Amino acid sequence: MKAIVIGGTGMVGKQLLKQLTENDTYSEIISLVRRPSKLSHAKLKEEVIDFDRLNDYSGLINAEVLFSTLGTTIAQAKTKKAQFKVDYTYQLTVAEIAAANGISSYVLVSSAGASSSSALFYPNMKGKLDDAVRKLPFKVISILRPGQLDGIREEKRVTEKISLTVMYFLNRFGILKRYKPIQAHEVARAMINAAAQKESAIYTLSEVFDLAK
Repeated sequence: MKAIVIGGTGMVGKQLLKQLTENDTYSEIISLVRRPSKLSHAKLKEEVIDFDRLNDYSGLINAEVLFSTLGTTIAQAKTKKAQFKVDYTYQLTVAEIAAANGISSYVLVSSAGASSSSALFYPNMKGKLDDAVRKLPFKVISILRPGQLDGIREEKRVTEKISLTVMYFLNRFGILKRYKPIQAHEVARAMINAAAQKESAIYTLSEVFDLAK
């Protein structure tokens, strides 16, 4: 089976690519990235592309499964407009091309609390993307809504580390368990297992943990 991955240089994306290369179900993995990574494997082909010209690369977006882990933070993007372009516009455009090319299965990493009716920017943006991709003609659409992601990042995020520490502490007392942190490798494993499902579904945090088993 052939897979397309976008967001392969991120924390979840790297774990996903690693697990896909170790999975006998997948014989070829195409990773579409904005910048080169350090990943190398016989089954992996990395394509550095301009995400502002995605239609120019439509021929590359052809496989059985599309995995989408693309995303950025407001700190990296600097503005909400720039973050929206990465987290919404790029992902939706790739999904639209994939659906038009006949890719049958689509797996998207969203976020806990995602809702297009939210008054908050981030969950509203994630919810709008979830709503938009669910209208596309994939045979199976899997949307994962994990809590805060934990794992090894290349860049240091002091605020994120503090937030994770606080969240783990609160979870010990049963507080905010809906947003319980989850390891990147667990999300990656859940994505691969989701791709094997026969029906579309939105997986909440507890279901993502179950799917990762």
